[in-house]
Amino acid sequence: MMTQRLISHLRYLALSVPNFDEEREFLTTYWGLTEVSTAIADGGRVSYLTAEGSPEPFVVRVREGDKRIDLIAYGALTREDVETLHARLAGEGVEIVHAPRDLDQYGGGYGFRFFDVDGRTIEVSTDVELRENRRIQPREPLPVKLSHVVVNTPDLERTTQWYIDHLDFAISDTLFSARMGDLMHFMRCNNAHHSFAIAQGPHCSLHHASFEMRGVEEWMRGAGKILRSGARMVWGPGRHNAGDNTFAYFLDPAGNTLEYTTELATIDDEDHWHPSKLDVNLVTTQDQWGTANEMSELVARESFNDVDRGLFVAPPV
Repeated sequence: MMTQRLISHLRYLALSVPNFDEEREFLTTYWGLTEVSTAIADGGRVSYLTAEGSPEPFVVRVREGDKRIDLIAYGALTREDVETLHARLAGEGVEIVHAPRDLDQYGGGYGFRFFDVDGRTIEVSTDVELRENRRIQPREPLPVKLSHVVVNTPDLERTTQWYIDHLDFAISDTLFSARMGDLMHFMRCNNAHHSFAIAQGPHCSLHHASFEMRGVEEWMRGAGKILRSGARMVWGPGRHNAGDNTFAYFLDPAGNTLEYTTELATIDDEDHWHPSKLDVNLVTTQDQWGTANEMSELVARESFNDVDRGLFVAPPV
């Protein structure tokens, strides 16, 4: 059976970048997202980007400004769920950015925002204007949807426990090192093995954002397309153990790590799921196929990213 949660799924990731034009060009021309709306907010431009296979109004929002995570957005099934979660978090002392209300950005909806324990802005919403998505065709190298978002934190256990206690996330699997201890927790809010993950890092930042492809053929063609764009592949192509998904990681023009993935595992019976602790020093933990470049401190350092300047500072839109 699956646990009934007030959060239903990952909705979108909002980023602020100083090189807005270059980032938007990369995401639309090469990464395969479609711009559906633009706006001006607090003196900067905003672009709303959707994945062709997703019914969400958009899956990435890019704003012109200092480099930061603006917010991570999740969905809820009903207004009652939004209001129940808001009341719960407020009663638990979580700092609320704004109470449930009609949202005025592209796609509308009804939701609220709050800060997590590290200071990231989180949004939970419902009743957005879903779009008419389409089926991605065989061999078409376009993302189907936003798969998961991974963040860095200097206190892995505190941040992980906060998401368990306040938002009912559950740990699916853990990466660990005998020398360094736990390094990453893969977190679920539905039957996807993870839609969120938390990594031990030197500071709070975006670790990576991952986009689901139709299948292995489309994933490989997509990876080739990005390589031909001139973007650097940081790690891959390979297949993880935790989540059993394929991976190919690239650096975007803003220095964020983006991933193409596919075939992420699902967990349909939580009562009988037992999280594994996977040793990162085993080759098969990082890459079952053994096709990717070896994980090293140089590769890991790319995903540490720059310090997030948006902690406990709500975005202007």
